[in-house]
Amino acid sequence: MILCAGEALIDMIPDADGAYVPHVGGAVLNTAVALGRLGEDAGLITGLSSDPFGSMIEDHLTASQVSVTPAVRSDRNTTLAFVQLEHGNATYTYYDADTATRNIQPTDIASVPAGTKAVFFGGISLCNPPVADTLLDLALSQPADRLVMADPNIRPGFVSDQEGYRTRLTKLIGRADIVKLSDDDIGWLLPDGDLNAKAQAVLAMGPKMLLLTEGGDGATAHLANGTKVRVAAEKAQVVDTVGAGDTFNAGCLAALRRADALSPSAIATPGEASLADMLTFAARAAAITVSRAGANPPWQTELD
Repeated sequence: MILCAGEALIDMIPDADGAYVPHVGGAVLNTAVALGRLGEDAGLITGLSSDPFGSMIEDHLTASQVSVTPAVRSDRNTTLAFVQLEHGNATYTYYDADTATRNIQPTDIASVPAGTKAVFFGGISLCNPPVADTLLDLALSQPADRLVMADPNIRPGFVSDQEGYRTRLTKLIGRADIVKLSDDDIGWLLPDGDLNAKAQAVLAMGPKMLLLTEGGDGATAHLANGTKVRVAAEKAQVVDTVGAGDTFNAGCLAALRRADALSPSAIATPGEASLADMLTFAARAAAITVSRAGANPPWQTELD
């Protein structure tokens, strides 16, 4: 199993008339959904509410073949994210206080399911306690031979304690085997220097692999051993970018699993051709997501 840990929420997205319509979302949920649709054995640790939005989320996950067994169930409300779209790019306003995911405590999470090969962390659940500290503890507790991937998907306006957030991310990056950052993310994390220098600085924190995405300019894999592989973005008619990075994450994890490389030791020294195959597959999947409204990752049949 590939286990994802983080938020499941409702994106309130405006329709053509400007009225907000609920859609299931959340960066970590989107990654789990994309994995399930790609045919991978996926599960999600998240807060799952008993409210009607929680039922929407559970139905969506089940339909995308994602296990909800690891979820933490409660009567707290579901997180809402109101989305503003401008030229296809999304910005968010969150309503998250005292919600089903935000209030997850360490004692709420059962042991990681047997057979879990990798655990993915990311999204706004890393921003604010208590769930942020709970997920960091979970990441740090993973055995050395289980792959950990992290995509902070940084939302500075959502962070209540900037210094605490940076400290948390530094610890998570230090434990992660793979870190994915967009050019905006790495610019916030490390304001000074060019992209290559910033990439080396991230790798110096501890991960074996950094995946750096630059939207329409493609993606690059940087390895701690000095290897660097870049692929161009897949051409697509962009409707919006919601869920693109999340689908990219799933594509990378799926490609590694299919190459029998879903382990810390295997990703330390992959061949350049294998890295290019991974990035290309992830970019193809993300291109389908951006070509349609909302976070709607592709099924494997759409890529075959």
